[in-house]
Amino acid sequence: MIKIALDAMGGDFAPEAQVKGAELALLEYPDLEIVLVGDEQVLNRLAKKQDRLSIMHAAEKIEMDESPVAAVREKKAASINIALDLHKARMVSAVVSAGNTGAFMTAGLFKLGRLKGIERPAIATVFPSEHGGVLLLDMGANVDCTPNQLKQFGEMGSRYAEDIMHIKNPRVGLLNIGEEKEKGNQLTKAAWQLLSSAPINFIGNIESKEVLNGKVDVVVCDGFVGNLLLKFGESLSLKIVDFLKTEIKKSLLAKLGAIMLFPAFKSLKKMVDYDESGGAPLLGLDGICIKAHGRSNPKAIKNAIRVARTACQKQK
Repeated sequence: MIKIALDAMGGDFAPEAQVKGAELALLEYPDLEIVLVGDEQVLNRLAKKQDRLSIMHAAEKIEMDESPVAAVREKKAASINIALDLHKARMVSAVVSAGNTGAFMTAGLFKLGRLKGIERPAIATVFPSEHGGVLLLDMGANVDCTPNQLKQFGEMGSRYAEDIMHIKNPRVGLLNIGEEKEKGNQLTKAAWQLLSSAPINFIGNIESKEVLNGKVDVVVCDGFVGNLLLKFGESLSLKIVDFLKTEIKKSLLAKLGAIMLFPAFKSLKKMVDYDESGGAPLLGLDGICIKAHGRSNPKAIKNAIRVARTACQKQK
């Protein structure tokens, strides 16, 4: 059995979405046990009693707008802290949370520590690409990075792409304003030198227009750039869907065409929908921590648990 702790109080739609997502995951994966961490009274009212679902009481929760370091230190009984305590004590094999990203990362560092040789953990996210998916990191954990930290991101991303995404000898690219190694700022120029000598398949600089075209399997950048790219990509995909809906309503011919193209639209939505992708791993922590989107619905929570389950299987 694989046992996973779910922060049931973190996220915009918690705890209802977390409870329903956990129940969906248990239906799909018979080898799974889930511990819901949160307000025991509330969770007992929401959750259906079953053998593979248990509840661990947490008297506090960390809000999305709280200062991560202060909240983690002051709210010892917060659901994120309790869930990570379970992981530290090896009572669970992974933790999933849709709550405050900074608090999750901070608590993970305090309680689990970093992997040997890693200066800073990174948030990794899978984007759709022409040939499946491309892994990007860091997506916001570290807004200021050193060249050596970008090198470590490349090494962690390469290992994750090979072990979890099943990509043989993954191609790693450094996000930059041009392909030539002389392009970019001092950070990217120095990072290029380090990545080129790292034990990975580094193919050099790539521009943002190449992220989704299948040229690379892993894209390395600092968290400031990565978070801008992530949020712009999310908003763009949603706007494209809105634009299509508006245009389709303008004429009968467009509506008929939309009916015929419905399977293609459905596939496109699935490709760009963060509900489908599950969660983002916090790479570099000495444990398995999966960050789900703050607006996760039950389906997204279920898929984040799926990502955690896969990581646990690979660790065995």
